[in-house]
Amino acid sequence: MPRRLPTPITLAARRRHGETATAWTYLSPSVVVIIGLSVVPVVWSLLLSFQANDLVTPSRFVGLDNYAALAKDPHFAQSVGNTLLYTVCYVPLSIVLGLALALALNRRIRFVGLYRTMFVVPFVISATAQGVLFSFVLDPQFGVANSVLHHLGVSPQGFLTDPAQALLVLVAITLWSGTGFCVVIFLAALQDVPATLIEAGRLDGAGRWQLLRHITLPAIAPVTVFLVLWQTINSLQVFDLVYVTTRGGPLGSTTVIVYFIWEQAFRNFTAGYGAAAAYVLAIVLLAVAVVLRLARHRNVQGAPR
Repeated sequence: MPRRLPTPITLAARRRHGETATAWTYLSPSVVVIIGLSVVPVVWSLLLSFQANDLVTPSRFVGLDNYAALAKDPHFAQSVGNTLLYTVCYVPLSIVLGLALALALNRRIRFVGLYRTMFVVPFVISATAQGVLFSFVLDPQFGVANSVLHHLGVSPQGFLTDPAQALLVLVAITLWSGTGFCVVIFLAALQDVPATLIEAGRLDGAGRWQLLRHITLPAIAPVTVFLVLWQTINSLQVFDLVYVTTRGGPLGSTTVIVYFIWEQAFRNFTAGYGAAAAYVLAIVLLAVAVVLRLARHRNVQGAPR
């Protein structure tokens, strides 16, 4: 019998099959890494949150006991309060300062490139390096800060060793580094504000405040919502700066949620309890993201075009 030649449809199907196999060959290492480093740990930690596990002996299933214990734990309540206070202080201040600096730098002034670089450089410094630097600067006995205060006639301060000041000092350190990111994003947004709207407002007799309030702020509202979401998530997950500077002290005044999770899992060896706290944080972050995403969607629809 004569050999049947493949039809064009069969050749196209074979070609698509070969292209799919080649694509999966290149993608499979990345897929394995993503599953191994993201999906598996998420599922494993979820199962761990329902167990009593000390990372050494075999675990046992305890159901919702870990979550019930969190609701009664005063240390967890303190860490939640510290985290909320840190977030409430840091997020609005970083947004306002970032916008103010961006407005000041969005002008034709001499050395504007140098000024922009000066505000961005702290952002690229790691939180660990920042913690080490400010631990020396704010040392109560040998730090530069108290030396300057002494010359100004001000009594020495405890800074990171004072329970009443430590968390606020951490907020100030984070502002020093984190505001630069807001400046960069706001600068990009301000340069996208339509010049025709600004010119029309000036022709109508609007002053700087009216232009800012009625044209600039509505135009950059979607970017502002994005920054609020970004800064809120970062502040709720703060850990490395706390670990390097205060280790949650003094007297638990800087123990934030992520540090509490690390402490429970790797210092107290109650991994299941720490996993439960981690999932409480994850649910809060998800709720914040959903709310701010809805607000961003609404602002995008209402932004001037």
